[in-house]
Amino acid sequence: MKAEEHQERNEQFGRWQIHIVSYKFDEKWICTVDNVSPGANVSSATGATREEAEKKALERAKERLAATRVTPV
Repeated sequence: MKAEEHQERNEQFGRWQIHIVSYKFDEKWICTVDNVSPGANVSSATGATREEAEKKALERAKERLAATRVTPV
């Protein structure tokens, strides 16, 4: 088995730049979301379709990033 139909893109959510990766593995779709700097994984999800996996992962990522406290430097 290997990953198929790999896709990557960057988006902006509020002050956060996020990197979205999705691909098909076996019979399911997998999506991971990380914040570009420092590249920490924010969320991941699986689904029957790419859209379903991305929707779940993005919802979780946006909840987590919205709850992140940012201290002024």
